[in-house]
Amino acid sequence: MTLAFDLILCLMIVGTAAAALLTHNALAAIVFFIVFGNLLGLAWLAMNAVNVAMAEIAIGAGITGVLLILTRQRLMALGDDLVSAETPGWLRAGAVLACTGLTALVGSAVLSVAPADDLGGPIAALLPELGIENPVTGVLLAFRAYDTLLETFVLLGALVAVWSLAPGNAWPRPPASLNLAESGGGSVAQAFGRLLLPLALVMAAYLVWAGSDFPGGAFQAGTVLAGGLIIAAIGGAVAWPRADNSILRAVLVLGPGVFLIIGLAGIALGRFLFYPPGFAKAMIVAIEYSLALSIGATLALLLAGRSVAPDHRS
Repeated sequence: MTLAFDLILCLMIVGTAAAALLTHNALAAIVFFIVFGNLLGLAWLAMNAVNVAMAEIAIGAGITGVLLILTRQRLMALGDDLVSAETPGWLRAGAVLACTGLTALVGSAVLSVAPADDLGGPIAALLPELGIENPVTGVLLAFRAYDTLLETFVLLGALVAVWSLAPGNAWPRPPASLNLAESGGGSVAQAFGRLLLPLALVMAAYLVWAGSDFPGGAFQAGTVLAGGLIIAAIGGAVAWPRADNSILRAVLVLGPGVFLIIGLAGIALGRFLFYPPGFAKAMIVAIEYSLALSIGATLALLLAGRSVAPDHRS
């Protein structure tokens, strides 16, 4: 990438971030936030961090953007005008100081890492033992697998927390419907949803398989699957299941469960999350596919929200 492109991209990122923070209109702030997420994805792509770029665009801009739009819609249905009051000057100054201090702290930490401390070489040397070539997958599922396992349970815990917000007369009914056809405007969305969901399934399967050697993996595949489920729900191609559906609960715990079982089985061979020689890639792929399915369902249900009572319409 050229220096001019990098400078323009940096200015656009800072500009959209400032616009999202300073505007008083909720819809405009959401639009700027989505643009900001896509620009960050381009920045990661410019640094050859393709895995991070895909996750940022899919989660940071896509899933989160849709969540904010639906939140705005439901708040407006409750009578909120969504216009923020003027922020006191002292509060803005404090926020600027806090952000500046955090930026300086992160920058100093990054600059303090010497080039000789690069971990790329040691990681690349260990990848053949796992039978994979993608260093990101190797780090996530082998060299720092504890963190990845914890992240999957945090995601599942977030969904449980959302479900716990359901009132007593709503649990365990499905979340509010996103079907546009119910309001008479969903013919295009319905056709698009029926078309996109199978494509999302195929793309998710490919991203998991390719993630062993190329950019991709369970989290990227899960976000693609979640996006397909959400669009299909908006088009009326699928309906949200009840929270007590046994198949749904099995899907939600499948990924973390398989990850944990394989990790515990490694104790018999010496340590937790140990992959026996010759079986490492097969186990990693099994974990990735099960995680992709669970992450996709979890993200889609997080966006759908809590259970609602039968007479709920918003």
